[in-house]
Amino acid sequence: MSMNLGAQSASGEPEVMMDINTTPLIDVMLVLLVMLIITIPIQLHSVNMDLPVGTPPASQVKPEKVQIDIDAQGVVYWQGVPASAAELEQDLVLAAQQSTQPEVHIRPNKDAQYAVFANVISTAKRRGLTKIAVIGSEQFVQ
Repeated sequence: MSMNLGAQSASGEPEVMMDINTTPLIDVMLVLLVMLIITIPIQLHSVNMDLPVGTPPASQVKPEKVQIDIDAQGVVYWQGVPASAAELEQDLVLAAQQSTQPEVHIRPNKDAQYAVFANVISTAKRRGLTKIAVIGSEQFVQ
């Protein structure tokens, strides 16, 4: 039985091994990778909100409802009465100054121009109204 001691040099001593042992390096890198994965917080696609608990008190004051209609020709109606742009703006200013702002319900005709509709909404927002709703959207369903 014989044993291989490696190649012998001319001086009779074994040659020095020039390879680096990478096993400990890989082990350390894997441990660091696992630690990094564990310590990274989980990314959630939600927003944490503190919501009130319980039922809110019933409001004793029901807000007034203002109906704004826009017909197919672009005529704007305030509570069923045709209104010009200046009259509409004046009515919106008066509505915004009330102690409890009214709910503004805008009902455009499906054939009305978008520019008229956008003008009514932007005027209401500019005048400080915050309770704006677009109603009658079932007519837009094909």
